Amino acid sequence: MENQIKSLTVKNEHLEEELEKLESQLNEHKQLAEDSTNLRSHNENFTKKNQQLEEELEESDTKLKETLELLRETDLKSEQLARKVVSLENEVQDWETKYEGLQSKYASAKGELEEITASLENL
Repeated sequence: MENQIKSLTVKNEHLEEELEKLESQLNEHKQLAEDSTNLRSHNENFTKKNQQLEEELEESDTKLKETLELLRETDLKSEQLARKVVSLENEVQDWETKYEGLQSKYASAKGELEEITASLENL
């Protein structure tokens, strides 16, 4: 009977050791499960943040395209206005040339008129 008690005691010790190992493994698994839950939560947060950043990037890309289109339109308008300025400057130059020619003709006609008036007065 004493042998049976010893045998049962040894068996009990082995079972207690096995229980401790299993409890330790259970604690490890609980910790791993908690870590996994935390990682899943972090992953979800990062996924949401990534999605938000992608949406912001798309908005920025759209705004950039709109801005570039506006810039292109502004450049075209600027080129058109520059050509118009050159055209108007040439037109002003033409009118100034015509004015100078007419002014010269006027001065010449005025001189002739004065000569004729002087001749008529002498008669």
